[in-house]
Amino acid sequence: MTESNSINTDTRININWYPGHMAKARRMLEENIKLVDIVVEIVDARCPLACRNPDFESLFKNKIRIVIMNKSDLSSSENNKAWLRYFKLQGITAFELVSTAASARKIAVSLIENAGRDTIKKYLDKGIRKVLRAMVIGVPNVGKSTLINRIAGASRAQVGDRPGVTRSKQWVKVSDYLELMDTPGLLWGKLENETLAMHLAYIGSIRDDVLDVELIASMLLKDLLLRCPEQVRSRYKKLPEEFNTSYELLEGVCRSRGFVLSGGVFDTERASRIVLDEYRAGKIAFTALETPDEIESILNKPNYDK
Repeated sequence: MTESNSINTDTRININWYPGHMAKARRMLEENIKLVDIVVEIVDARCPLACRNPDFESLFKNKIRIVIMNKSDLSSSENNKAWLRYFKLQGITAFELVSTAASARKIAVSLIENAGRDTIKKYLDKGIRKVLRAMVIGVPNVGKSTLINRIAGASRAQVGDRPGVTRSKQWVKVSDYLELMDTPGLLWGKLENETLAMHLAYIGSIRDDVLDVELIASMLLKDLLLRCPEQVRSRYKKLPEEFNTSYELLEGVCRSRGFVLSGGVFDTERASRIVLDEYRAGKIAFTALETPDEIESILNKPNYDK
């Protein structure tokens, strides 16, 4: 496979996305952090580094925190284990989970209660049976509300397959002694690292309507071909073996799916949306976009190779 380092346009990935509801969400988190005992941070197992909002470190530095790597079934077991080892070395309590699985409720409740065990004991020693309150946080579209609904056993929190569905806090009572606060997904003001911004775009944490979907989809295909070529080519059987630009991969998807308009013009916009939808649904590949071994190179290389 040969390929140049540029797509067929000069488009740069410059995502500065901080709409009004994001600023409002940050203020809400700041105002309500004093009400909770534990912070449960949800990340997408495919890109844990991109999902970890740096603002969270200062916002929640004095709170008990656990990290749940959600959608772990969309990555690989090897990648998940590598990230769990990384978090452990950083002194961070982390677990992998699939929020849509039947077992998710029992596992998640146990994780939260274990994290708050010392807090509960402190109050019990004073003769108080405390209600444990946990705030569920994360960037958009990592499955916070889906997990809360699984834990609660009902559709208590708003869910959707696009970012920004949850716009305000929602308290969900799990039991007489456990309550969860669902919160809006919070991105940071300027996504300066293009690689991490692209990964967030791949998983749908940034709204597609503020992006060049053809650029995003073509770069996703390129990245996946580097990591798991057999899986990608099994899904789209007419991808070119060699290509000069990533855009040619979209044409290969068009050939694979018959997305050809009158006059033989490829419907690359339709192909782009199909690629993004299928990747997010776990229909293309099962791999991580980042590994712990790549952290230094990603952080030291802010611009994305197109």
